[in-house]
Amino acid sequence: MALRSCHNLGRPLFAPLSKAPCRNSKFFVKNCSFDPTQSHKLVLEVKDKLERDYNSLPVGKNGRDDEDMILWFLRDRKFSVDEAVSKLTKAIRWRQDFGMSELTEDSVKSIAGTGKAYVHDSFDVYGRPVLVVVASKHFPDVHDPVEDQKLCVFLIEKAMAKLTPQKEKMLGIVDLRGFKTANADINFLTFLFDVFYYYYPKRLDQVLFVDAPFIFRPIWQLTKPLLKSYASLVRFCSVETIRTEYFTEQTLPANFRD
Repeated sequence: MALRSCHNLGRPLFAPLSKAPCRNSKFFVKNCSFDPTQSHKLVLEVKDKLERDYNSLPVGKNGRDDEDMILWFLRDRKFSVDEAVSKLTKAIRWRQDFGMSELTEDSVKSIAGTGKAYVHDSFDVYGRPVLVVVASKHFPDVHDPVEDQKLCVFLIEKAMAKLTPQKEKMLGIVDLRGFKTANADINFLTFLFDVFYYYYPKRLDQVLFVDAPFIFRPIWQLTKPLLKSYASLVRFCSVETIRTEYFTEQTLPANFRD
């Protein structure tokens, strides 16, 4: 799992470097530039703290001893050990409570059969895995919200499995053609962004809202403040933009070919 390096922020470009060593502290490391050795020391610090204070959490992949996951959350929290531990414990507990180990193709087969969401077989032109949501097929008054959440998380995990060291983030596309009031679901949209913020931090690169009708705009205005910084990832665009800027003729998702 390739991860973004920590940058030295706030210093003028040609300012003389301080002779004082970079402090290896859970409070000050976020302003330091890390080599792999330094990063690994912090990973071990988090790992030891989790083992000491949260030894009831599971181990293994996505568990309290998963060093790749620990490093990702450290970078997300700008190398603050305490903040990384706090966010990690919540994420690991959530995975347990949500029943991640029970999510399979068969377990979401029924709700997936609606065609409301899927992971596209091809990458976009930037090499990103693509998660597509077809809003006109989402009916919150008909479909079980728990099943919707399970499908959502299952597909995020499926897209995560397609990430590479070179491309560590995914693209989300929300096809809003044919969207009506019956498809509106602020609770689910908030759930989706919350999942990315708390449990898959920095994994969502961009979200495209495609051909949003007029009735969607008020819903977006209500939802946008709840998403905070994640709202900046959203771009409203047309089907033509999808066809010309994000995919080739060979890789374009089938529902955008018409």
